[in-house]
Amino acid sequence: MSKPLSDHDKKKQISVRGLAGVENVADLKINFNRHLHFTLVKDRNVATKRDYYFALAHTVRDHLVGRWIRTQQSYYEKDPKRVYYLSLEFYMGRTLQNTMVNLALENACDEATYQLGLDMEELQEMEEDAGLGNGGLGRLAACFLDSMASLGLAGYGYGIRYEFGIFNQKIANGWQIEEADDWLRYGNPWEKARPEYMRPVHFYGRTEHHPDGVKWVDTQVVLALPYDTPVPGYRNNVVNTMRLWSAKAPCEFNLKDFNIGGYIQAVLDRNLAENISRVLYPNDNFFEGKELRLKQEYFVVAATLQDIIRRFKASKFGSRDIVRTDFSTLPEKVAIQLNDTHPALAIPELMRVLLDDEKLSWEKAWDICVKTCAYTNHTVLPEALERWPIDLFQTLLPRHLEIIYEINRRHLERVSSLYPGDVDRLRRMSLIEEGPQKRVNMAHMCIVGSHAVNGVARIHSDILKATKIGEDFIRDLDQLQKLREFVNDEAFIRDIAKVKQENKLKFAVHLEEHYKVKINPNSMFDIQVKRIHEYKRQLLNCLHIITFYNRIKKEPNKQWTPRTVMIGGKAAPGYHTAKMIIRLITAIGEVVNNDPVVAIPAADLSEQISTAGTEASGTGNMKFMLNGALTIGTMDGANVEMAEEAGDNNLFIFGMRVEDVDAMDAKGYNASEYYNRLPELKQAMDQIAGGFFSPKQPDLFKDIVNMLMYHDRFKVFADYEAYIKCQEKVSALYKKPKDWTKKVILNIAGSGKFSSDRTISQYAREIWGVEPTLEKLSAPDDLK
Repeated sequence: MSKPLSDHDKKKQISVRGLAGVENVADLKINFNRHLHFTLVKDRNVATKRDYYFALAHTVRDHLVGRWIRTQQSYYEKDPKRVYYLSLEFYMGRTLQNTMVNLALENACDEATYQLGLDMEELQEMEEDAGLGNGGLGRLAACFLDSMASLGLAGYGYGIRYEFGIFNQKIANGWQIEEADDWLRYGNPWEKARPEYMRPVHFYGRTEHHPDGVKWVDTQVVLALPYDTPVPGYRNNVVNTMRLWSAKAPCEFNLKDFNIGGYIQAVLDRNLAENISRVLYPNDNFFEGKELRLKQEYFVVAATLQDIIRRFKASKFGSRDIVRTDFSTLPEKVAIQLNDTHPALAIPELMRVLLDDEKLSWEKAWDICVKTCAYTNHTVLPEALERWPIDLFQTLLPRHLEIIYEINRRHLERVSSLYPGDVDRLRRMSLIEEGPQKRVNMAHMCIVGSHAVNGVARIHSDILKATKIGEDFIRDLDQLQKLREFVNDEAFIRDIAKVKQENKLKFAVHLEEHYKVKINPNSMFDIQVKRIHEYKRQLLNCLHIITFYNRIKKEPNKQWTPRTVMIGGKAAPGYHTAKMIIRLITAIGEVVNNDPVVAIPAADLSEQISTAGTEASGTGNMKFMLNGALTIGTMDGANVEMAEEAGDNNLFIFGMRVEDVDAMDAKGYNASEYYNRLPELKQAMDQIAGGFFSPKQPDLFKDIVNMLMYHDRFKVFADYEAYIKCQEKVSALYKKPKDWTKKVILNIAGSGKFSSDRTISQYAREIWGVEPTLEKLSAPDDLK
């Protein structure tokens, strides 16, 4: 019998961490102490845990700097085609651990902190999340930056440095309470301000048409101050840049025309300009047509395009001399990817620069624009589509509106020459929506102004470790397919089950420590973590919990499969139904968890249960799959491809397909038909409606009941019966741990396709016309 591994041996096994050379550890300790002393101005007697985190962060960051400078130098020397990823959201999370892993420093840092009497995990917990995103769209952007660096692409992420990211969520008396996310309060060790690259951005004003071109005059100026964050590739010495813009008022702001005594007010009003980068809009899949949001969208686009053009013109390192003046080569040197329609103004702004500043003809400018831009669509929900009122555009961006009208005129001319007399088609395809309030349809503008349009999963797209398999899978996730060979290997099955169980125990401890909740780590962990939204159907999950509860109450002595159901997610602050869904979830929890008969005791089951045809892709679904959860889900988004990769019979697929949903839309969905036909559904709904879960306020959930019964766009009841039956299959399989684990192995083995490295390689070749490389950059001199 082999002896149990010590912690030290365990660490040696997890070789992803990199080697901890003695010199390396000694250097890290020296630099850690140097930063504690010189950067943080503290000694060990008064230093706090946060000081130690900052000292470690600065020590690790030092290892990035040489590689960062060297990478940028190499881009200037080689002058490759550069890829600019424009996004209003980058959901980066924490940076320290990712940086240590990518630089192979994790083991050495672990050892160094241990020798200094500190716990690295505790220090990592001190880092604030860079929560500059809402959900999948923002996290995709973050993964894409990581993959571009790992694949050696000259990639840049451009966005906004929000002072306040996605709100922090508290639950008080069952209700969601929002708190501002002041993530920069203690400073951010990973960013570097670059005031020398500050750029002016113009708003308001009017246009003047002269014989020599158009001038946009009498504008208000806001300055865009860039902050750069390094983006390291995986062990290839490449460090790319994410540049986020912060809004600053110019020194003369409001001071030209203040009246006597207005000086103080003029200075205070600088806040109005600087509000542009104050806060992330907390909406997921919902369009809120506010002026401040349009300002944010133009702000990031205008600042970024100035940067792109400056870099295009001055191609050689260290030189600001204008090298290129011929813009016809722009598409050979620049690719702009628009992450949804939020940065769509890049199209008219690039046209404005080429027409008004660079004096190109319309035809030449348009050709360059279309060849340079590409657009990724993220949603099919109509309420998420950006449709900006014309009058807001006219006030804020008068020149851009003129350009959009001209783009549309030429576009409709082409459509009508292809389809003469088809007026309805012209109306459908116009960039301008007529009606009581005329609007600009940003998705139409992106499609017309881009050379490539894609979705985020095939179903909605328009283009339209175990020692057994080594370590290369980290770079090439497809290699996980080799795990299929071990699906019947008893020892491997045991190993996988053991790792899962250890993670569940760790999670149970975490819940008890942080939330004072005791759970049964042997129960099935049934998890739905995603934004709270009607289309994601947390309500269907609720109906299953109630049904399961009622069944246990009815037959308490039956051998039920124990489950711990965990639902996590934020509701947009203004989304009433979503906030009521949270209140219902907490209310059900109060009843179920305090019932001695029931006591329904890291994920075993992942809930991906959106109505078919509504989830563009989903991103959490594939992460659960990679980490060994089985999926219960509809044929929607990436679930379709997950089932293909792992095998249909290794996911729990249920419910209507897209065609069924379409057919039901055509004939009409009648919720009461299901309510009257299915006794368990009726019982659950009557309990919600009758105050069983809210005895002090029996009609608390009337809005939810009313929605489900009379205007449920997402047809929860239509999939209820199939969902409950499917959940019975899940419970039955969980009782056979070996069979369950085999399915887990086949899911992990099939998850390689969902690596963003694979996605970015495809974007690079098919959209941007650049070739990924796994070649390493030479390490900078100070690291050789």
